[in-house]
Amino acid sequence: MANIVNNKLQCLMLFLLTFSYVLSDRFVDGRRIGTTKLVKPKGTIKTIEGKDGEIIDCVHLYQQPAFDHPLLKNHTIQMEPSSIPSDLKANSSPVKLIQGWHKCGQCPEATIPILRVPKNQHLPALRHLKRSRTQLKQSLDSDDGDNLSDHEYAVAYFGGGGNFLGSHATINVWKPTVEGSGEMSIGQIWLVNGPEQEINTLEAGWRSDNYQKTGCENLDCPGFVQTNKNFAIGSALDFSVYGSKQVDIGVAIYKSKDSWWLKVNDQEIGYWPISIYKYLKNGAARLDYGGEIYNAKAGGRHTKTQMGSGHFPSEGYGKAGYFRHIQYMDSTGSYKDVEPGKLGKDAAKPSCYDIQIQSDKSSGTNFYFGGPGYSADKCP
Repeated sequence: MANIVNNKLQCLMLFLLTFSYVLSDRFVDGRRIGTTKLVKPKGTIKTIEGKDGEIIDCVHLYQQPAFDHPLLKNHTIQMEPSSIPSDLKANSSPVKLIQGWHKCGQCPEATIPILRVPKNQHLPALRHLKRSRTQLKQSLDSDDGDNLSDHEYAVAYFGGGGNFLGSHATINVWKPTVEGSGEMSIGQIWLVNGPEQEINTLEAGWRSDNYQKTGCENLDCPGFVQTNKNFAIGSALDFSVYGSKQVDIGVAIYKSKDSWWLKVNDQEIGYWPISIYKYLKNGAARLDYGGEIYNAKAGGRHTKTQMGSGHFPSEGYGKAGYFRHIQYMDSTGSYKDVEPGKLGKDAAKPSCYDIQIQSDKSSGTNFYFGGPGYSADKCP
């Protein structure tokens, strides 16, 4: 299908274990529903129907999908981190985590909200990506026919052998146009460790998509333990308007004792127990920030799927997508600004999607990223 799809913006929490040392391929793939309609999840105590068509099921804490993970069979939930970084900058604009469904009800204590796909939609058949961004680039350069080469990105990266205990960025939220079935556009942070063939990642940010074939995300894979009863992962967020209102969210992932915690703006959402990882037990070796799209090459040309705002970084504030206040947590547990000179950049196809790194006092180390995708002369 080559028609432009006007998709709802969603908050994305990706959970990718990019090698089967932790879980078998069959298990990592999550719940393969295909075209089967979603049913009410087990442990549902209350169901809330939002005015925008979203259905939220309030599921008992100990019956959430996390506990389908074989390593979490006897896990005791941590309701809050053992320690919370006090120097994490809160520079995101005031986007409330109270989402639209709250107008129709709230989840009780000891439950978490889980977004159910409406009856006229189907859960994508998800699969597990087994390659890092470096391997995707190699595949792209080799043109070996592997469809993973159709993933394109414009990212900044930091580290390479370091030991980072956390990552943070204030991410500009947009609703980019996505073309055709199976495509997506994301803006997120990555924490990475492990050799190329066994790589582990933690990823969080936003997504606009009609995607059907990328790895485990949101609560579709067991392993992420949600503790927040007010935030439904995957539920729609507000987004920026070109040349006008700008919306961003502060996204952080940090290590606290034996877990990696996800924080959005000023609220802890939940955590990944380190027991489910092989290479992220002690820290991350590299931190990535930026955008990624999937190019289905409909009609033999490059996709019209946009990245970021759909405009190039040169257009600047209010028009291009941005990442601000890019920070890392060092081995002492303190957050520090990434120095601009130490932040590398990588764009798979700069004529389609690009990135520009800069720094200033008000927004710290930052960059603009994105682009429109297809054009006959620059991005055929």
